[in-house]
Amino acid sequence: MKPQTGPILTKSRYLRGCACLKWWWLEVHGPPPGGPPDPEARLRIAEGRRIGELARSRYPGGILVPAGSPEQTDRRSRALLGRRLPLYEAGFLHPDGRCYAQADLLVPVGRNEWDLVEVKSAGSPSEEHLHDVAFQRFCYEAAGLRLRRCRLLHVNTQYERSGAIDPARLLAETEITAEVQERIPTVASTVKALLEIAGSPTCPEFGQGEPFHDDPDGLHDDDAVWAAHPGSDIGMLYRGGRRRIELLEQGIFRMQEIPDPASLTGAQAIQRAAHLAGTVHRDRPRLAAFLSALRYPLYFLDFETFSTAVPLLDGARPYQPIPFQFSVHVVAAPGAEPAHRSFLSLEPDDPRPPLLAALRRAIGSDGRVVAYNQGFEKRVLSDLARRFPADAGWIADMSERFVDLFAPFRTLAYYDPAQRGSASLKAVLPALTGKGYDGFAIAHGGDASLAYLRAAHGMPDGERSPSAEIDATRLALEQYCGQDTLGMVRIVERLSEEVGTGPGRRRRRS
Repeated sequence: MKPQTGPILTKSRYLRGCACLKWWWLEVHGPPPGGPPDPEARLRIAEGRRIGELARSRYPGGILVPAGSPEQTDRRSRALLGRRLPLYEAGFLHPDGRCYAQADLLVPVGRNEWDLVEVKSAGSPSEEHLHDVAFQRFCYEAAGLRLRRCRLLHVNTQYERSGAIDPARLLAETEITAEVQERIPTVASTVKALLEIAGSPTCPEFGQGEPFHDDPDGLHDDDAVWAAHPGSDIGMLYRGGRRRIELLEQGIFRMQEIPDPASLTGAQAIQRAAHLAGTVHRDRPRLAAFLSALRYPLYFLDFETFSTAVPLLDGARPYQPIPFQFSVHVVAAPGAEPAHRSFLSLEPDDPRPPLLAALRRAIGSDGRVVAYNQGFEKRVLSDLARRFPADAGWIADMSERFVDLFAPFRTLAYYDPAQRGSASLKAVLPALTGKGYDGFAIAHGGDASLAYLRAAHGMPDGERSPSAEIDATRLALEQYCGQDTLGMVRIVERLSEEVGTGPGRRRRRS
């Protein structure tokens, strides 16, 4: 094995480098991109560890390779190969000393072969998983291991907890040998390219050595290309997907520069016209038709939920959204001030039975139930009806009364350039009403889920909210969920004012 003379390319670095060359260059040359994992990332990491521990029970009697440097782990792993027992976290260096990977599980088969079992907390194999395992196979076979098959051990999303967790049913196994083998030929050239970039004195930027791609972490925000094209708004193209990237690759940085507007979807064409004119688009007949379907009283409903890879409650499935809170604002008639009804549990017990009882009291038997992107609320209700069949009848009746406030914004019957290409509630509410979530202690659904988990159950890594913070958590959750439903009330009022179909809101403010 050659002595290590540069940065070691691990499987996580390989995957991140394939996704973003600038990330890889910064990882090598510094400052390293990003900071400590945020709470959501820590939850995913902790859940991944828990899934890994459960996976080992599928292959008992194995040996956990002690953690250490790549060189130490390589030596320890090689020394254990002759034991012919399952190995957990065995790691091997490529002979070039520049590539290294650790295997979740290596299972002995035959006289001198091994099966590679990769463990993921996802619900099914993905393209990234296949490239992950292909990089591992590249390292292990170069290091001298004979691999027979590659398998992915992942979460079975159909598993429903009843009592203690059953790893044999929680985890499903998928054969991926052929798919991995198809990707092996590209690994060596990709590794070579990444190591060359690591040795380059120039950081790759968009338009200067790196293809355009989605950049959710904002690593490319300081690239020179954006300074050269101020006011670029192509990134806001509504549901642009790959189309946004194709336009950037063609040197098109603003919607007004799109050479063939006919190639846009109807919604994108509406958005482009609004951005060019700098004005709000209103399709008043469509807005009026939507508002005419609102039969009072109106019940504006929003759930807050949590979901985990390993179900915490009986009758729950992996990643199933479990409601622990709701907010309902009731508007009895057009222009009436809303009345607020709510429920929140921060107890470690199953929150669903008391939530259902409170919801039945909060929503009457007449009028419409208004949600923003109703599919989520309906899914939560459907799961509740399945788990608690005694309540299925009234849940079904209520579900038939839904109206989706997302509809006029999804189709761009109303669009304000201030929405920046998004039809989410978080974008529409401030654009339409001037109100938002600034200054809120909890301002996103993910933050709400984590706050609940810390307070009620504790995180998988043992972190739990101190009792002195529970009251503050409760207030923050109530403020956040209440703003979602009050915001929907104000949106309907503003739309009514826009089209002149109703009195809107009385001047007395709540």
